[in-house]
Amino acid sequence: MTRRGLYPGSFDPFTNGHLDVVRRAARLFDEVIVAVAANPEKRAPLFTPDERLEMIRETLADLPGVEVTTYRGLTVDFARSRGVTALVKGLRQASDFEAELQQALMNRELAPEIETIFLMSGFAQIFVSSSILKDVASHGRDVTDFVPPVVAMRLEEKFR
Repeated sequence: MTRRGLYPGSFDPFTNGHLDVVRRAARLFDEVIVAVAANPEKRAPLFTPDERLEMIRETLADLPGVEVTTYRGLTVDFARSRGVTALVKGLRQASDFEAELQQALMNRELAPEIETIFLMSGFAQIFVSSSILKDVASHGRDVTDFVPPVVAMRLEEKFR
């Protein structure tokens, strides 16, 4: 049986913290699906789902066993349709755990055959969030230490 993990998120933008989680998940699973949630209820994203897909695919191109795609609807429904055995969630701090725990418990009710696995962030990423990076980049500051090169370039283009 193929062990397939799903790492869902908005990834607006994809950070080095996200990259760290994908790399670690790739050691745990035979296949990892990085799934960009095309969530119309989410506040106006900076990048379209297609732009996020493109940046993430470029960033992960050399990582075997990793697929990047997009989806709509409930994460567990998408996970089931792809034969996923576990959802992968990254945690930076305690407040992340509170929100993720609620989702994990509901997901367990909806799809008890799919586990949720939490991976803790490394120290270098503990304070970095997509929201903070967008704010910093919007003020013309350098974010190259916190995002993959393609994302840094795209952020700079967006805020020129």
